[in-house]
Amino acid sequence: MARAARRRRHRRRDRRVASAAGLSVHKVIATSRRLDAVPPIAWLALQAAALWTHWRWAAARVGDGSDDPLGVVALAALLWAVLRLAPALRGQPRLGWLATALGLSIAATVATFIAAPLIGALLAALALATGLRAFMPAGRASLPLAGLAVLALPLVSSLQFYAGYPLRVLTAQLSTWGLQLAGVAAARSGSAMTVEGRLIIVDAPCSGVQMVWMAYFCACAVAAFGDMSDRRFIAKLPWIGLIVLSGNVLRNSVLVLLEARHAAPSDAVHQGIGLVALALVCAAVVAVVRGGRDARA
Repeated sequence: MARAARRRRHRRRDRRVASAAGLSVHKVIATSRRLDAVPPIAWLALQAAALWTHWRWAAARVGDGSDDPLGVVALAALLWAVLRLAPALRGQPRLGWLATALGLSIAATVATFIAAPLIGALLAALALATGLRAFMPAGRASLPLAGLAVLALPLVSSLQFYAGYPLRVLTAQLSTWGLQLAGVAAARSGSAMTVEGRLIIVDAPCSGVQMVWMAYFCACAVAAFGDMSDRRFIAKLPWIGLIVLSGNVLRNSVLVLLEARHAAPSDAVHQGIGLVALALVCAAVVAVVRGGRDARA
């Protein structure tokens, strides 16, 4: 009798445990389904909100005039591209990319305390781009979107500060060689050129930093909206750099030659030549990025 009673108690206990376990599994499944129902855009918005301190710094830098507002254009293009892509985003993110996005987000947060603000903002932009990559369908290019995210940051002033002088020296040297090939007496000293006995300074606007920004913005935008593959986009990047360098050297050579043989060109002429060179460079970049085989090849 006692054994039978114990067996009945054990069976009742086992049924209660099984019932509780089944209820727990049901709750887990229900919670998982509710999480899966959250749109990927909402998760990305949550990640962006968590990195708000970097966006506040970027907005303040543009707002106080410390940097050119070119990044606003890249930001608008990025938002448009993401909204266009939203219906195709995966409900189940790739865990590897999601973990990478988490790591970059943590690194961006740590950088707030130990690194320059631009470094933290760059990590935050890459974290957001990686988070987007986790939800993107297979075969869709993510590098152009990452490029737009980086270009949306206030970069131009920093690029001018760190890369401006080397670019001016390179531009002056290539312009010197080009003029020499054309039979013009030219020599370079630092970032200055002596053309037909006249000393001409290659100043900061002639470094081509803004032209670099515009060229890579055009490349990223065309690739993003043209559904180009990452592999093909990477293959185009060296050509874009060559186009930018050639366009900047041509612009500088024309301006230097005008200044050497005539009075210094007026601001209108200077800006006009610069705009024509910029338009030609951007058109060439668009043609190169769009050219060739099918965009998804």
